[in-house]
This record gives sequence, C-alpha cells and structure tokens, in this order.
Amino acid sequence: MKEDHEKNIGTENAMRTHWLMAGILGLLLTGCAGIHTAPAPEARQALAPTGKLRVGLYLGNPLSVVRDSASGEMKGVGFDLGKELARRMAVPFEPVVYPSVAALVGSAKSGGWDVASIALSPARAKDMDFTAPHLEVELGYLIPGSSSIATAADVDRPGIRVAMQEKGLADTLLSPTLKNAVVVRASSIAGTLEIVRSGRADVFAGNKPSLFEISDQMPGFRVLDGRFATDPVAMAIPKGRELAMAYARKFVEDAKSEGLVKAALERAGIRGAVVAAPNPAQR
Repeated sequence: MKEDHEKNIGTENAMRTHWLMAGILGLLLTGCAGIHTAPAPEARQALAPTGKLRVGLYLGNPLSVVRDSASGEMKGVGFDLGKELARRMAVPFEPVVYPSVAALVGSAKSGGWDVASIALSPARAKDMDFTAPHLEVELGYLIPGSSSIATAADVDRPGIRVAMQEKGLADTLLSPTLKNAVVVRASSIAGTLEIVRSGRADVFAGNKPSLFEISDQMPGFRVLDGRFATDPVAMAIPKGRELAMAYARKFVEDAKSEGLVKAALERAGIRGAVVAAPNPAQR
C-alpha cells in the first residue's frame, strides 16, 4: 500500500510538472509573438539621427493629430503610429507639430522631422520617400435629406449639380469623369457647403471624413454610401535616408496586419477612411 501511495504521488508530481512546463512554454510563445525586432544600428541612426524619433504632425486633422483644448491630450493616426514606431525602435518619441500640412511638407528639406503620415503625391515624392499606404481616405458625397439621390451611382445624371472646392482633390479626380452632371465650384469648403445649403447645387463632393463632420452639424444632411475615389496616406521619410526605409516599410505592414491602424482610426473617431490593403512585397 505504501509503495502504491508513493507511486501515485510520483505520478501526480510528474503530471504537475508537465502542465507547469506546458504553461510556461505557452507564455513564452505568447510573449515572443508580441516581440518586434528593433532596427539595426544603421537603420536606427537613419530613422532617428538626433537620438529621438521626431514625428511630423499637422494640427486639426485626426488623420495626423488633434489636441484636446481642455486636457491637452493629443490623438490621431499619425500621432499613434509615430509613438508606436518610437517604442519599437526603443528611442524617445518627440511630436513635432505644424499648423498645416503645407508647413509640414515645406520643412521636409530642412530635416525638421524624421517620419510623418501624409497623403501620397508625385510632388511630395520629390523631397521624401514613402512606404506603402497604411490607410485610404474615401471621397464621396453629402446630400440634403430631401434629395432623391439614393446612391453614388445616381450622381452623374442630367440636371444634377455637384459642388466642390476649386482645385481640391475632388475637383482633380471627379470633374474629368463626370459625363452628365454639372460641376459648381467654390473657393473654400465653407463656400462649397453654402452652395449646397442654398439650393444652388444638389451634392457636395469631398473627402468623407470631412463630410461626416459636416453632416453631424447639419441635421437632415447625410453622407451617401460608396465612394468615387480614395486618397492614399502613407508614412513619409525625408530623402537621403534609404537605410531607414526597409524598417519603416515593414512597420507599416505590421501596423496594418496587427490592427494598429484600425485601432488608431477608431480612437480618433474617424469615419470615411479604411485600412489600406496589405503589400506583401514590403514585409
């Protein structure tokens, strides 16, 4: 009996040890899944030459950064991704805030920032390199509640007047494609909205994040489902830092696949923008 008892105890101890080791292994594997390789010293120096990651941001747009007037807290897709990139690089995060995207772009040559999240364009590509897009801003339509227009496909019909900001992105992308609708231009977003509100146009064409904000302030107006184009947003790095690009490209792909971009969009409360498709070639 004594031998049987000791044998049972030994078996129980072996089983406890087995399950303990299995649990420890599981924790180790889970931890390893969340570990991200830091950049090589050369890449870190190229990405953050001052020892800090200076993230270029422009105020007033949640795609980049907005600041709470009461608490001073900042949030935005560019802000969140920049902060996470600095964490993975194991360097301090330093937000460099500009009053406008034009001011941010203008400082690319002077080296005032290290990375920024901005819309892709051939003109900007002269002074900076881009990763693959991490999100796409949708362009669509805002209509009055009384409108008979039901879908985006109904816009390009005879007699429909489409208001848009002159030389804005909607004007550039949409105007050449319209075959039946008439374009009505204004010099500003406020002017474009007034054209629709006064009945001189039937539809407001623009980027959907802005249109959703307008619709929140104007009861009865709504944003149509669908889109007529998208504006890709990517991570930019000033020219001359090629050693930094491979790490930045992989970070962007990881940020998309791990849900970081989606979480940043949700935290900033952005509607009308979607996570860009993965680009396996840049992993």
